[in-house]
Parts: sequence; C-alpha cells; structure tokens
Amino acid sequence: MASNGLLQVKPYRTDKLKIMSQTESQILVIFGASGDLTKRKLIPALYELYLRNFLPQKFAVLGVSRTNLSDEDFRDKMTEFLPSAEEQKAQVNDFLDKLYYQPLATDDAYDYPILRDRLTTLAKQNTIAENFIFYLSTPPKLYDVIPANLASVDLNQTADGFRRLIIEKPFGTDLESAKRLNKKLLDYFEEEQIYRIDHYLGKESVQNMLVTRFANGIFEPIWNHNFIERVEITSAEALGVEERGGYYDNSGAMRDMVQNHLMQMVGMVAMEPPVVIEADAIRNEVLKVFQSLRPISEEDVVNNVIRGQYIESHIKGEAVKGYRDEKGVNPESRTETFFAMKFFIDNWRWSGVPFYIRTGKKLPTRVTEVVIHFKKTPHHLFGNLADDQHSHNQLVIRIQPDEGILLKFGMKVPGAGFNVQTVNMDFHYDELRNVHLPAAYERLLLDCMQGDATLYSRGDAVVKAWEFVQPILNAWANNPEIPVYGYPAGTWGPDVADQLIENGTWRYPCKNLSNDGNYCEL
Repeated sequence: MASNGLLQVKPYRTDKLKIMSQTESQILVIFGASGDLTKRKLIPALYELYLRNFLPQKFAVLGVSRTNLSDEDFRDKMTEFLPSAEEQKAQVNDFLDKLYYQPLATDDAYDYPILRDRLTTLAKQNTIAENFIFYLSTPPKLYDVIPANLASVDLNQTADGFRRLIIEKPFGTDLESAKRLNKKLLDYFEEEQIYRIDHYLGKESVQNMLVTRFANGIFEPIWNHNFIERVEITSAEALGVEERGGYYDNSGAMRDMVQNHLMQMVGMVAMEPPVVIEADAIRNEVLKVFQSLRPISEEDVVNNVIRGQYIESHIKGEAVKGYRDEKGVNPESRTETFFAMKFFIDNWRWSGVPFYIRTGKKLPTRVTEVVIHFKKTPHHLFGNLADDQHSHNQLVIRIQPDEGILLKFGMKVPGAGFNVQTVNMDFHYDELRNVHLPAAYERLLLDCMQGDATLYSRGDAVVKAWEFVQPILNAWANNPEIPVYGYPAGTWGPDVADQLIENGTWRYPCKNLSNDGNYCEL
C-alpha cells in the first residue's frame, strides 16, 4: 500500500500490438463542410489518421456546402485546427492537398449531377477507386433529403465500389420521427450502408467495458443479480447551454443525452457476451438489452423519473444566471437541464437489479462514469462498516476525464482491533506511456472507412430506445402537474433525485479518479 493509503496497479504492457489493416482507397464527402464540426472534429481526426498511416495511399476529402469556396479557400479554413509548428508544416501541407471543395445546394436534387461528376473527376485524377463515404454534418432536416438526392444520381449504388452514409445524432426527436427517418433512409440505402454515429461509443474507456467484462474471469461470473445491488451511470457537465439555448430549449437532457448516449452505455454494461467480436454480434446483444427493458408507463413517470432545471446561483464567488435567463430560452421554459431515472432490465442476468442514470448541465464538474455497486457481505463481522457508501465494493469505470478504472474494497487499518478502511486500486489510461489514445471521431471514422459498424448504432436499436423513453415524453406533455425541480447552478441537481435510490445515495464523483476519497477536484 502506498503512503497515501491507496493501492496502485501498473498496466500490463506488451509489444505485440495489433496492427490495424490498411483501408481501401476512397473519397470521404462531408456535407456541411463549412460548419464547426468539420473544422473542430473531423479534419483534425483525419489528420491524426494521416500522421499514423491509417489513411489509404489514395484518399481524398470533398467538402460540400452552400458556401461559395474554392479548393484553396477550403484548405485555408481547415488549417485553423491543424498544427502550426514549423516541424509539421510539410505534413500539414501534404494532408491539405487531399482536401477539395464543391459548392452545392444540398437540398436541391438538380445540383447532384454536379456532385456525381466532381467525384468521378476526382477519382480519375487521383487514381482512387470509386468508394464513397457520405458524412451528413448537417441539420437533421436534411437527413432524409440528402440520401434521396444521392440516390437520384445513383450515388447509393454499389456496382462500382462501396457507398456508406454517416449520420450524426439526433436520430429523430421522438418515436414516430425516428421510425419515419429509418424508413426513409432504407428507401435509398441498405441498413449495412448506414452508419449512425454516437461519439460516446468511440471513447476508449467505453469500449474497454467489453474487455473488462469479457477478458477477465474475475468479473463476468459476478456480473449479475446474484452479486450486484445496483448499477449507476452519470454523465455530468459543468457548462450550461452556452450559445445553444435556442437548440437546447427544443431538445432538453432527454433528447440530447439520454435516448442516445446513456442508453447506448446501458447496452454495453448490460449486454450478454457476443459469440464473436463483430459488428452484428455485438449490436444484436445491445438490441436484446433494449428489448428487455421493463416498460415505464406514463403513470410510473412521477415515481421513477426526476427532471430539473438550473437556477441562478454563485459558483466560486461568481454570479451565474439561471437557465431561463439564457439567450434563446423561453422565460417560462419547462425544458429539463437535469434528468435522473430508475428502471429495470427484465432478463435472467439482471432480474431485480435497479439501474439508475442521470445527466445534467451546470453540475459541479464534468464527469462521465459507470458505477457497479456490489452487494454487501451477508454477515457483518466488522462493526465500523455501517455506512452504506463504505460497506459496498464498487467498481468505477471512468469514461471522462481521468479515464480509468477504480475498485473500492475494505482493508484492515494497522493496529489493534479490526477497524476497516476503504482503499482504492486504480488503473489510468495515461499510465500507458507512448501509446496513442485515439479521439472518438478518429476511431469512428477509421472504422467506417474499414467497413466496421461495431461502434455505430443500428436502426432497430435506435427505435427500441425511443420506444422505452417515449412514455416519459408523453407524460410530460400530457400532465403539467409533473414538477420541474429547480436546482442552484453548481450543485448536483434537485435533492429529490436521491429519493430514487433505495437504501443509498448517488455517488458524487470528482474530476479526479486518482486519490478518490482523499481530495475532490471540481
């Protein structure tokens, strides 16, 4: 045990690292290429792939949007989020040479022959096979328009090469719109061509949940209702809605976080072992979890769901305005900025185990984690473990920040008697020196280029997740008596959220995973 009372574990290293296969030559078409997502996430992710030789030798990016830009104009705009150091100048310039631009009225089918001809020309000029990925970094209203227009000029056909379609969330705003979007997409593209991207699934620590469970004989045998008391998933943000008040007021925490990110994490935690680590096998098991969710009726919502909205407060001595005072927000808004829910998965593994999820804005810190609370020992031999928070073993899987895994268990305090102290055994990804941890978009883009849909949502799972949460939206719409609790900005949400958890409270995490329990960084 280290002098600070913590048990430390060192990562196992091996030089036999799996080398990812080289991708086929292809062209990535980014619709909405003049937007922030392209500059801040997609182009930097592609540059990292280029640096690590994961891009094919024959590769191009074609940016598409209404803005009238030349190829050079587009390249100049993309340099803002690329390295400016002199030693990388040659590499940056070589990468920029792969970027092209095509002005296009994306909602006008008459412009799409221009796009088809430009792609054909680029492919011939650069001797690139006619393999095309279409990335929809656009407003959701174009999610069914662009595929239809692509199909009108046969850019959905696979006779000359593969065609893939990447769609950003939201995948609908409710159950009916999600079904409608799925149906329209399938009118023009096959399901195996559609990649619904959820950047949470691209995080290394989310993927590591599968390895933690299925590569270790000590975890999987106890990953069930016989040993686990409850499962808790938290995704907290310290920021408010910032400049997105107009968007967020029509979305809320439910649509922004719960139906997609948090439900996908539930699927990864609760799924059965897949037969093989392949896309369909894993996504089939996630779908089974969603099919096993115990339905929540509109009447159940009052007792199982808490929604809140941050109000004005002081954080670190600085005045912070409430949600209703944010730009673009209705002064009488009932949109939730905090959401907490209790639910059950009715299958053999999870029978009777409550799952708790919560998310919110203007909470004390930015943190996302999964907490497995194991059952207490059947007989208490040591009297000083009466406190609920310290009488359970906990496995904490930290998604962000300070990514890693923390295991809490009891140890005897040196000296007379049998006084027990909770100690931590932890592993942190930053202990893997000289190993590149790919950003979420970096991993997901490469997966799509290689035709691996494992970390992408499938249409039937998206619909199932909407089926589960739709009664909550209905209850809020139909029953104005369901309260929206105010909570001061900078706190952990409404106090009543603790009432969801029987015989305990939420874990209140800190930014730091290391030295958990010794100090708390917010």
